[in-house]
Amino acid sequence: MKNDKYKGFATKAIHSGEEPNLKDGGTGDVVVPIHISSTFARKEIEVPTAGYEYSRSLNPTRKALEEKLAVLENAKYGLAFASGLAAESIIILSLLKSGDHLIAFDDLYGGTKRLFNKVFSDFGITVTYVNATNPNNIITAIKKETKLIWLETPTNPLLKICDIKAISEIAKKNELYLVVDNTFLSPYFQNPLDLGADLVVHSSTKYIGGHSDVIGGSIMLSDSTIYEKLQFNQNAIGAIPSPFDCFLTMRGIKTLEIRMKKHAENAIVLARALEKHPKIKKVIYPGLESHPQFVLSKKQCRGFGGIITFLIDGDINNVKKFMAKLKVFALAESLGGVESLIEHPALMTHASLVQTEREKLGITDNLIRVSVGIEDVSDLWNDLQQALD
Repeated sequence: MKNDKYKGFATKAIHSGEEPNLKDGGTGDVVVPIHISSTFARKEIEVPTAGYEYSRSLNPTRKALEEKLAVLENAKYGLAFASGLAAESIIILSLLKSGDHLIAFDDLYGGTKRLFNKVFSDFGITVTYVNATNPNNIITAIKKETKLIWLETPTNPLLKICDIKAISEIAKKNELYLVVDNTFLSPYFQNPLDLGADLVVHSSTKYIGGHSDVIGGSIMLSDSTIYEKLQFNQNAIGAIPSPFDCFLTMRGIKTLEIRMKKHAENAIVLARALEKHPKIKKVIYPGLESHPQFVLSKKQCRGFGGIITFLIDGDINNVKKFMAKLKVFALAESLGGVESLIEHPALMTHASLVQTEREKLGITDNLIRVSVGIEDVSDLWNDLQQALD
């Protein structure tokens, strides 16, 4: 599916997968239509019309999205799913079997850990969590049963960053698959496949969709053998997005570049301002020189994203009072939309983790995660400041 026709990211995001069909019989649609048909008629028993037979297997609108997704991550293949967790499940089901072991970053989205700990553990798949900011921790965790390494970078919610290239070399040396969740930076700021990853996974609900109006997931890769396994299970299990969801996601992708620029532009302003505020104990943002992996982030990424995590100098009651006073920021889970969101990981996105595990990772009661939107940054800062004051 890789399309080298366009060079610039914005041009790829707008045109890939949606080139108007001007051939005989083509209608010249500038935007791919929403093909809602569940099945497709054929003239001959053994020949599906244009390769389509049933929309679970493939649909023209989803095909356009999958081509666009592949191009964004410099991949040969893209696959779209009904959610990010559906995409993650397909990876595990396609590449692992009972008795296999995977190594994962210790700081992951709570839903991913729940999937590993509460679902796939019942099928005999085990996981070891390590602090992957030090690649040696991954080497130490490798067993003879290990088949896969799973990374988020930056992580959710502590924004830890690991060296994808160094870990990819470890994976190749030990014949392991390397999966990188690239949700927090999007393909605009980071391309893990270019750094040696085998698969990239996204919750396309977030920055790829970008408007908080569609749930989706995606996988991008270039290995044809792995792709065939994933595509088979995509069809066999059926965790696919609707044509309308595909349309909404494609519409969001077209503005991905300009949105990501604004998210990051606003985030660095707020991160620096928060660092100076007397009621803020600590600010975590990869674009700050105070971030422990700041140099690595500059090396492997083209930008720092729109997520800020910070700790209020106070307790849970102070946090609740602060959040109750916000007027522009919406108190809500998720991230990556054009509107600014704020949430409390310990009680919201990571509530599925037991308290001792949360505290061990550093997800304390005074930790707050912000998804910085693309509003006027002065309005965002004034809102944070009045709530803190």
